[in-house]
Amino acid sequence: MNRRPHALRGLLPALRPHRRMVARTIVACLVDQIALVVLVTWLAHGVGRAVIDGTAPGAATVCAFAGLVLLRSVATWREMDLSHDLAYRVLAELRVRVYDGLARSAPARIAGRRSGDLAATAMNDIEALEFFYAHTTARLLASGLVFVCGTAVLGVLDPWLVLAVLPAAAALMAHPLLGDRGRTARGEAVRSATARLSADAVETVDGMRELLARNALDRRRRRLLDSGRRLALAQRAEARHDGAFAAVQDALVVVALVTVVAVVVGSGAWAPAALALGVSILAPVAASADALRQAGGLRAAAARVQAAITAPPTAPPSRRPLPLPDGPLGVRLRNVHFSYGGTAVLRGLDLTVPPGRTVALVGASGAGKTTLAHLMARFWDPAAGTVEVSTSNGAVDLRDLADDDLRSAVALVGQDAALFHGTLRDNLRLAAPNADDDLLDLVIGQCGVDRIAADLPDGLDGIVGERGATLSGGQRARVALARALLTEPRVLILDEATAHVDTVGDAELARHLAVRDTTTIVIAHRPATIRRADHIAVLEDGRVVEEGTWADLTAAPGALTRLLEPVGGGAA
Repeated sequence: MNRRPHALRGLLPALRPHRRMVARTIVACLVDQIALVVLVTWLAHGVGRAVIDGTAPGAATVCAFAGLVLLRSVATWREMDLSHDLAYRVLAELRVRVYDGLARSAPARIAGRRSGDLAATAMNDIEALEFFYAHTTARLLASGLVFVCGTAVLGVLDPWLVLAVLPAAAALMAHPLLGDRGRTARGEAVRSATARLSADAVETVDGMRELLARNALDRRRRRLLDSGRRLALAQRAEARHDGAFAAVQDALVVVALVTVVAVVVGSGAWAPAALALGVSILAPVAASADALRQAGGLRAAAARVQAAITAPPTAPPSRRPLPLPDGPLGVRLRNVHFSYGGTAVLRGLDLTVPPGRTVALVGASGAGKTTLAHLMARFWDPAAGTVEVSTSNGAVDLRDLADDDLRSAVALVGQDAALFHGTLRDNLRLAAPNADDDLLDLVIGQCGVDRIAADLPDGLDGIVGERGATLSGGQRARVALARALLTEPRVLILDEATAHVDTVGDAELARHLAVRDTTTIVIAHRPATIRRADHIAVLEDGRVVEEGTWADLTAAPGALTRLLEPVGGGAA
């Protein structure tokens, strides 16, 4: 919370690459405001002379008025065009930076966060900052300069006019700062309620089939209504404050005008001009105060965006990456420790997977198997110990490899592989867009994706739907495995990747994987899948407690047989 007041300030560096456009925006805003001040003041002076002295403005003066009107129209259009062009350019860059921040810090940072909440940061929070970039920075600078110059002119006309205007201007600018903490809290309440409603809505749409099947739509509807009410209450509180702020702001302007009128009474033809000048220089100040108020309400959004952009990497890139060893790769873990929020998951784990072997990782739920898979894919680094890729000539710590080299060599396929709304071909080529067609045909044949394509109206060019909604769980698993194999990985990690595939399909995929020169690490609970592995490692209490072949580990009671008993595997 201590950093929130400075969250908007932290977004100012995003303007640096656009310094020229910022300068042009300020100039356009300045011309717009100066043209308005001169036009209103000169026009008021002309009216004053016409009423008091009976002197009508000449043709040149009328033409000058028309020119000022035209100038201000062009300046207003130009300022709006430039400011919004600038804002949307910056927002586009911020979205990329938020995406990079989430990618850099995933999966640790996004673990436990709802997809709708992340979407609210990537879209809604960034979109809210449009006002800050389009209407705040240039307006504040231009209004300040116009006010200083206008006040100097008032001082020349009558020093008392300065004393009438300065207190009102100071009060207008101080007013947004007085309720700063409350405004930040109200803005945070609105952004949090918006994120919650977004997350609830996304989850409701994603889980519509399950909600229908379990007759839970009414409960879900009540949850959405509750989220909507919370957002409405937060917005109502913010709107009440905005109304009170506007009332106080208007009162300050009226007091200033009454004071100016009292000062200029009896000043002759200059009285209307002085009054108009006072109003015209206070109007931008009031608009700037309103901009400050609205910007203050954006601090929660700015803080969320800033937190995503500056998120530290869970696996920092190597400063001096080493080359990836040639030939078949194995994996070696030595004395690996890892914790989640202080809860130890791995406690000095040691494991060696020789190149070209298939090793099954087995253990009860929560034993650390998926954590181990994420460490081997370097989604994060161990708290202690090393994770290495190895060859017969030595080993290299994953932290010493360039990320591109690591991703080209190690592929991880999880149980819930993500498919995107697009064609089956696009989803397959996600990680290898330049893979040749012969390799694509080979892989889809090995994984049975050709049969999936045959069932789609447009074959490989058929749309699979968001998250692969048109495919079954087993079909999605086949696509995910084919996508990984298309990159020709040297180490393949399968984290329950075939759990949704039937036993016949599981055996079929295993036969195709067996003929590939790939080191395969399989996390599985299905006895038949475990039995096919060359080597089995049993995890318990954060360590490998038992290793060997199926025959060795089932010959006598042990950790593996205890795991298999509940599912009827026995030691047979």
